[in-house]
Amino acid sequence: MKGLAKWIIVVPVTLVMLVIAHDPGRWLPQPFRVTGTVMQPRERIAGSDEPLAPRVVPELEALDSKSLQDAAAYAEQQGSTALIVSRHEHIVFEKYWRGTDFNTVEDGQSLSRMVVALAVGAALSHRQIHWSGEPIGYFVGSLRADPRGAITVDQLLQMSSGLRAPEPSLNPWGGGTRAALSTDVIAADMAEPLTSKPGTTWAEQSADPQLAAFVIERASRMRYAEFVSENLWRPIGAGDAWIWLDRDGGAAHAECCILARQGDWIRLAQLLIKDGNYRGDEVIHPGWVAHLLVPVRGKPDFGSYLRLAKSPASGTNPYAVDDLFTVAGSGGNRLWVVPSMQLAILLMVPGRPTRHAAEWDDARIPNLVIRGARDYKPPQARPGADISTIVPGH
Repeated sequence: MKGLAKWIIVVPVTLVMLVIAHDPGRWLPQPFRVTGTVMQPRERIAGSDEPLAPRVVPELEALDSKSLQDAAAYAEQQGSTALIVSRHEHIVFEKYWRGTDFNTVEDGQSLSRMVVALAVGAALSHRQIHWSGEPIGYFVGSLRADPRGAITVDQLLQMSSGLRAPEPSLNPWGGGTRAALSTDVIAADMAEPLTSKPGTTWAEQSADPQLAAFVIERASRMRYAEFVSENLWRPIGAGDAWIWLDRDGGAAHAECCILARQGDWIRLAQLLIKDGNYRGDEVIHPGWVAHLLVPVRGKPDFGSYLRLAKSPASGTNPYAVDDLFTVAGSGGNRLWVVPSMQLAILLMVPGRPTRHAAEWDDARIPNLVIRGARDYKPPQARPGADISTIVPGH
């Protein structure tokens, strides 16, 4: 039995050492959490790891500590790992669970799509993409004589390419499509036919952000991870991140799953609030974030990879302000952004927001924070509006 016990210990350790020796770049620094998955292979998005914006007490930014604690209590009920609130580029509240902190690496889930949208803005700023209405056939030679080549960059960002959405799969990584498990995601996405005229039908799927990232690569002649690092991740001072590849040296899964320090997503929110400016430096030309907020044709509740305040994702309560928008997807991660209040709220949840989706109120956390602000002004009543949506309890 002693000999058997020895082999039980030695063999697994030896296998781990061989894997690390074969590809040390795949092993992330601790602390590291990705819920139930090992996304391999990966490519590093090099960061600059600059100091975060100053931390101040909530009262200095006119926020109510009790309301923030109530929001945190609700977040904890949903199995969250982090709740971070930022105002005027100051961190005013942080709460972490499950042994995590600001620097813990987590799966960004569908927040990764906003990286695609902002990277397109950076490519436009550098004139690598000439205009957002440019047909993708200009960049992808195989599509120039194909009707799919008429799909524009904007239509990819607005989930309205018209490409057939692949059938759902049992993909545990959140992509939700056959393409997400393919060994060549670009080939899989480009094999999908048009089922509607581009720009006429909204359909949430992985192909559109995936192809948008592919266009960035063709336009910049850089790997997607390299482009994001140089033009977005390093300028906002984020730490190193990793993106999942479909195979060694292959394409990035741009539609989901960037592995980044969970606190670094609040930097992205601050960039959105400032319309492409981060702490005084222009990262993306002004006007691009406003462009992302233009409602999609036939889907007025959505902009480019984001949801507008007109309709919360779930729950019956409306948002407390009209200009709020949400960056979210099929997972539990959320970025609520309120430009008029210079307010950003980040919620990190490894899985779904709650075990019982019907109980999740997408507006509850942001509304607690917003209505607790001393300078909060309720939206003006509209003719015919239900007073109970403006004054709770009436």
